[in-house]
Amino acid sequence: MPWETIRKDAPPRVAPNLRDYDKECADFSWQAARSRLEGLPGGRGLNIAHEAVDRHVASGHATAVALRCVGRDDSVTSVTYGELARSTARFANVLRGLGVGHGDRVVTLLGRCLQLYTVVLGTLKNTGVLCPLFSAFGPDPVFQRMTLGDAQVLVTTADLFRRKVAARHRGLATLRYVLIVGDGADELPGTLSLDTLMADAADHLHHPADIAPRHGPVALHERHDGGP
Repeated sequence: MPWETIRKDAPPRVAPNLRDYDKECADFSWQAARSRLEGLPGGRGLNIAHEAVDRHVASGHATAVALRCVGRDDSVTSVTYGELARSTARFANVLRGLGVGHGDRVVTLLGRCLQLYTVVLGTLKNTGVLCPLFSAFGPDPVFQRMTLGDAQVLVTTADLFRRKVAARHRGLATLRYVLIVGDGADELPGTLSLDTLMADAADHLHHPADIAPRHGPVALHERHDGGP
């Protein structure tokens, strides 16, 4: 059945960033887009986590809300830029403490949780390569993507590890560390508690490395739901 178009009868209270799509496309240039990026202090290159988080802290917006997450029970959790900067620095320092550095693959197998953002941005802050996996994948797709992606670190929960990874864990030749979010690491030999590692890590990252313009920070594995 046809649905009636919902039309807005009042202007938005906050001006949208994209008012005229066609005009934005016509006026777009990579040079102008690059000029909007701050870059690392001292002209040391670009870092996505710096652009997304740290520069807002440096410009006086540490107490502004960066993320607002609504749980299944309708509970609301807000995270400021300052809190996100500290947690992502902690995770980057966790990786460095494990000897995981520039270009190393960090795989996430997580649901929609706050820790996911910490891991994603912390990986990018450490100039690693992020490989996000859909938590609804079965064991075979997870194994295949981790193998093809040369996974070196896996961040997941105890439940997802048991159901999706444990049976074929030893077959992942490049995997060095499994970091468990939340409880359960003590029941899974060969894994580490991310909460414990984070508690012991510094919340400031010294001398973040720069990212060359052609460095690929994210590896995405295409999903096919059917068809030839």
